[in-house]
Amino acid sequence: MKLIYSLHKYDVFIFTRLMNARFYQYLTLLARYISKTGDGFLYVGLAGALYLYEGWDSQFLQTLLFAFLIERPLYFVLKNSFKRNRPAVALSNFSSLVTPSDQFSFPSGHTSAAFMVAAITGYFVPYLLLPLLIWSILVGFSRVVLGVHFPTDTLMGMILGTSSALFSLNQIII
Repeated sequence: MKLIYSLHKYDVFIFTRLMNARFYQYLTLLARYISKTGDGFLYVGLAGALYLYEGWDSQFLQTLLFAFLIERPLYFVLKNSFKRNRPAVALSNFSSLVTPSDQFSFPSGHTSAAFMVAAITGYFVPYLLLPLLIWSILVGFSRVVLGVHFPTDTLMGMILGTSSALFSLNQIII
């Protein structure tokens, strides 16, 4: 328990430093737009485009769908097992800039899905890997800037998404 308390204390420190930074107000508008790109609409569009152009036989599409079938339930179980409060609940006199879609904070679903899609897309379209990884990092950062996640929530989202992608690629491709 002491380790969890220490991690939470560090998380709150980093979170508070960001919220009090002089440049914070300039980040918030950009963060809203970046965060929206991780809401899921692009993933549905990507799956639809893959189906239209390559059909159900597409390894890219199969890997993406399989990864979501693994990642989303894991994300749900983790989130509802840890039940970590979001910053607006955990910290007094703080309110987030957006209303989160669910109650708990750990792990970040936006970050998890972004890293998963980036890793899988980067495997099939290698020249997109670096821009997509940068985008994934920005999605995670935007969730902290908007006040709905602590930094370790997004770190765990990154690990969950990347792991789901690698597992799925190993199952479908190999």
